[in-house]
Amino acid sequence: MKKLIIIHIAIACLISKAYSQIPDPALIGYWHNWNDANAPYIQLDNIDNRYNVIEIAFAVPTSPSDMNIIFSPDGVSQSDLITKIQELQSQEKKVILSIGGATTSIDLTTEENKDAFVSSLTAIINTYGFDGIDIDIENGNSILISGGTIEAPGNIAQVNLIDAIKQIMANYHLTYSRKLLLTMAPETAYVQGGQSAFGSIWGGYLPIINQLRDSIDVLQVQLYNSGTMYGVDGSIYEQGNADFIVAMTEAVIHGFNTAGGMFEGLPPNKVAIGLPACSNAAGGGFVDSATVKSAIDYLLGNGPQPGTYVLSNSNGYPTLKGMMTWSINWDALSNCETAYQFANNYQDIFFGVASTVSESDSFKPLSVHPNPSEGLFTITSLPEHAIIIVTNLQGQEILKVQATQKEMNFQLQKSGIYIVYVTSKQGTTARKLVVNN
Repeated sequence: MKKLIIIHIAIACLISKAYSQIPDPALIGYWHNWNDANAPYIQLDNIDNRYNVIEIAFAVPTSPSDMNIIFSPDGVSQSDLITKIQELQSQEKKVILSIGGATTSIDLTTEENKDAFVSSLTAIINTYGFDGIDIDIENGNSILISGGTIEAPGNIAQVNLIDAIKQIMANYHLTYSRKLLLTMAPETAYVQGGQSAFGSIWGGYLPIINQLRDSIDVLQVQLYNSGTMYGVDGSIYEQGNADFIVAMTEAVIHGFNTAGGMFEGLPPNKVAIGLPACSNAAGGGFVDSATVKSAIDYLLGNGPQPGTYVLSNSNGYPTLKGMMTWSINWDALSNCETAYQFANNYQDIFFGVASTVSESDSFKPLSVHPNPSEGLFTITSLPEHAIIIVTNLQGQEILKVQATQKEMNFQLQKSGIYIVYVTSKQGTTARKLVVNN
């Protein structure tokens, strides 16, 4: 029996390594592949280390009528960007190519456009070694409702987009024998808006989400730049507060009825909360850190009701995937809220540790890898005289040492989920560590 158990564990470990997985909990951030005077370019290997899923923005079509997708690094050479991507991946981070953006239109009405979309994106993924793709299409015929239902969309451009994504994922699996990660970042009108109407933009992503629900790793609806939306309780909610975050998040988990049929929700471990990093990062919908924390604590089942909306599931959703922001570049600014305020809040919410890392600190936040681990793990970029503490989820201290060098190896004998804390004069940061040994 013991040998059988060991074999089963070994097989499970092999499966987990063969199929790429989004870190849990995830801190997902979009990274600008361009320089903006208001939110300057950051080298990919200099972003805050707490971001464990990096969405590279954006791959775009050659023109509104030519769906050959192009992606050109800005600020570095192609070879340098590939090297930086590989470095992030060596730290157990996922690097995903985002397609679309606010000004890009995707139309796959014709087979020619669909084939061009598939072949060009497959080539880009292979060239750069991306772990996945993000569908952030905000314009174009491929995300519009024109007849049909959620189960059977009537828009051929939408059907072709679904088929194209399936083909790109199949191509990747055939080449690498692992799953291509898939995230989506629709605007609220295209998802929760389906409760108001089912046509044009309203509910436009619902057939896409429904057809690809088994392949989606994270749905991260943009809870900003939004009009008012219905919650599943029948009330109307306005962006920029805890009620909007809670109501819109539960809607995609709970599911809701539309004129195009029932939208069955997604499990909470496929749902992240998408918000602007600071007040200038979006036209509307920014929410201060304390309010965000109160909303997510309630959703996780860790805190009281922060507003008028009452969760239909009184226990909350403890397996909620994490947080997404537009963008890493905006989060890095010290003149738009506090530098890395969004990352700090994520850390406080999911690990119960507030961080005080600022732009002037030489301290790079905690890197623990591999994660998941088979017991042996390495902490890198340790500050001088840092204190390392490892606890279990009950808060019991498993290990406590002082750093003697910048990179140190440790081993845990028992499988489980642990929190690794590093405290130095620059502040405290934490990482969840999964051990399967």
